[in-house]
Amino acid sequence: MADTTRETRSRGEIEADISEAIIRFEREYMGRGPEEAKTYCLHDLIIVRLQGVLTPAEKRLSGADQGAQGRALIKQVRMELIEQARPLLVALIQDIAGRHVRSMHTDISTVTGERIVVFSLDPQ
Repeated sequence: MADTTRETRSRGEIEADISEAIIRFEREYMGRGPEEAKTYCLHDLIIVRLQGVLTPAEKRLSGADQGAQGRALIKQVRMELIEQARPLLVALIQDIAGRHVRSMHTDISTVTGERIVVFSLDPQ
């Protein structure tokens, strides 16, 4: 029955559900949610854009005199946290989108505080 419901949902509803779920994930798993989240479903890709994800401490670290080292450290820690949470994120997307996730890619900007997460899906 859940599959039938999923088929009747609009792309906008799926995008909104994914944004809300990712915000909830960020708050619960990472300890702080983004200021804004926007999701785009394009063919076999789901792109999630999170803005305002850096903590105040991360902002200070990335802007310090030794900024390059601080930025690399922030990226390394954030990447490791996301890699450990990959199964949770994949399950979340598969549940909402109703499609198998083939791969997940992510990066964070220590300059703008923006993170992009891209999910590649199996063809429908």
